[in-house]
Amino acid sequence: MSLLRVEHVTKSFSGLVAVSDVSMEVEEGELRAVIGPNGAGKTTFFNLISGFLRPSSGRIVFDGSDITQLLPARRVWRGIARTFQVTEVFPELTVRENLRIAVEVASGYRLRPWLSRHSAGKVECRVGELFEMSGLGPRADRRVGELSHGDQRATEIMMSLALNPRLLLLDEPTAGMGDQETYDITQLIRKLHKEQRVSIVLIEHDMRVIFHLADRIMVLAEGKMLAEGTPDQIAASEAVQTAYLGRAA
Repeated sequence: MSLLRVEHVTKSFSGLVAVSDVSMEVEEGELRAVIGPNGAGKTTFFNLISGFLRPSSGRIVFDGSDITQLLPARRVWRGIARTFQVTEVFPELTVRENLRIAVEVASGYRLRPWLSRHSAGKVECRVGELFEMSGLGPRADRRVGELSHGDQRATEIMMSLALNPRLLLLDEPTAGMGDQETYDITQLIRKLHKEQRVSIVLIEHDMRVIFHLADRIMVLAEGKMLAEGTPDQIAASEAVQTAYLGRAA
C-alpha cells in the first residue's frame, strides 16, 4: 500500500484551473521530486497535500485513510510535515530555542507553562539528536536571523523533522542559495532520507539537486502532469525538455 495517494485532484480558483486531474503515488521510503516551469501548479499541489487548500475534485489518501477534508494541523498529527518557499523560523530566537519549540509541540507540551524535570530532559535529548543530525551544533546559541540563508533553511527542515513526520514535503529547499549552501542542504536531505528513513517529496528548480536526489520525478506543466518516471527517463523526454527546459532534444 502506498504511503500517499493523490487521486485525480483538481483545484480551480474562480474559473482558473491551477491543478487539473493530477494523480501521484508515493511509496514508503521514497524520495520523489516535483518539477515544472513557473506557474505549473507545484506549490498549489503541495498546498493540497498539506491541507492549506482543499481540492475542487479528487481525493488525497495518506496511510490508507482519506484526509481530503482534514485541516493542516490534523495532517501534521497524522505524519505529514512541510517547509515553505519562504523560510518559516523564529528569527529572534536561537537555533536551540527554535528546535526546542518544535520538539515541545511534537511532544504535546505546547500549552504547558512549565515542564517536569523528566519531560524537560526528554525534550533536551531530542533537541540534541536534531543537532547531531543537522550539524547545526556550533550555531546552537546564535539567533537564527543572524545565520546564513542555508543555515536558516537547515533549521526549518530540522524543526519539521522534530514533528516526527512519515512524509516530509520540501518546497524549493535550495532556492536562493550558492553552490556550497546548495550542496550542504542536498547532503542534509539525503542524510535524513537514508538514515531517518523519512519519505520525502520536494519541489526544486535546481536540476542538479533533482537528479542527484530523486528516485522518481513528476513533471507539471500548466497544472497538468506532463511526465513521470526515473531521472534517466525524465532527462530523455523530449516533452519535458521542450516544456521545462525550453528546448527539444
